[in-house]
Amino acid sequence: MKIVYLIAGTFNAGGMERVLTNKANWLAAHGYKVVIVTTDQRGRAPYFTLDSSIKTYDLGINYDENNGRSFPHKALHFPVKQWRHRRRLATLLKQLKADIVVCMFNNDVSFVYNIKDGSRKILEAHFSKNKKLQYGRKGLWALADRWRTWREERIVRKYNRFVVLTHEDKALWGDLPNICVIPNARTFETSLQADLTQHRVLAVGRLDYQKGFDRLIEIWTRVKRSPSPAPPVGGRDYWQLDIVGSGPLRDELQKQINGHGLQDSVHILAPRTDILSEYLRSSIFAMTSHYEGLPMVLIEAQTVGLPIVAFACPCGPRDIITNDVNGFLIPDDDEKLFAERLTTLMSNEILRQRMGKAAVINSKAYSEERIMQQWQEIFKS
Repeated sequence: MKIVYLIAGTFNAGGMERVLTNKANWLAAHGYKVVIVTTDQRGRAPYFTLDSSIKTYDLGINYDENNGRSFPHKALHFPVKQWRHRRRLATLLKQLKADIVVCMFNNDVSFVYNIKDGSRKILEAHFSKNKKLQYGRKGLWALADRWRTWREERIVRKYNRFVVLTHEDKALWGDLPNICVIPNARTFETSLQADLTQHRVLAVGRLDYQKGFDRLIEIWTRVKRSPSPAPPVGGRDYWQLDIVGSGPLRDELQKQINGHGLQDSVHILAPRTDILSEYLRSSIFAMTSHYEGLPMVLIEAQTVGLPIVAFACPCGPRDIITNDVNGFLIPDDDEKLFAERLTTLMSNEILRQRMGKAAVINSKAYSEERIMQQWQEIFKS
């Protein structure tokens, strides 16, 4: 069976890219022919290593040329790129003769289902239904976001299968005849566990608005003002907050850290392919996102037994975290309560150990074998 995946690019260190790589590699190892088609690769190598049998094609559309441009510029150039994209993709798919084409809800979502190449079409959503409305943009952008959300409600019905990541998101889309829930699998399998004695809080993600790291830095200022959960060592704060990631807000976040005088306890670290080692060196995981699809970082943290403190943003944290069992779910934007729960975990190793054990048990629901079995059932049907 030949499976074709459509994505903007594989060069980023993002969760979608990591999930696709693991999924494609698993399928290739189990006898599937896998092809990945991109639009904005620009000759860059995949960030994560792909199996040598996986074929890749780039259509050279380069939607990223419109990033940061004005509304009139995008309104003029986007339709041209869409026309070029549809034409090139249709030609390629007719040559590839795939059994199944999986659209990952990028700029091709509005036309993939209508390409007559003989394949069945699956739409795979990696963000929650109202993602665009959560940008909070104003003026013409707000109108465009509302229109695109309305349009997507109609487009998703046209695919043979529409796969969402959480039951929370499924409820937002409503009772669609083609919808089903398949979460992402753990991105690594390991028997290693964090010992939870390291005085380190970890956060991982792209440094952009979505991940809300500015909120996490403000929360850390509250933690610093609370009774210290551990004494300073060698003139430095004993507990450290490390944010692992890269992105457009790096300089702005560093200025925020400096402005609060947190340079000794808060650090921004470059992303790395060996992310497992970062989890293993930590004792608590913190997530302050404004919105998600299914946060892979939470599943990764649970895999090594890290208790979690996370905002209950849409969508994902409610599916992964059972409050006061394997972590703390915080009402979105309640920075005061977030700081209190974080401080509680920092000061109570017994609680960390209890929650960590429950986290490992919960992570087994996301094992690669279990999740990929669900995908195989979809493909065969």
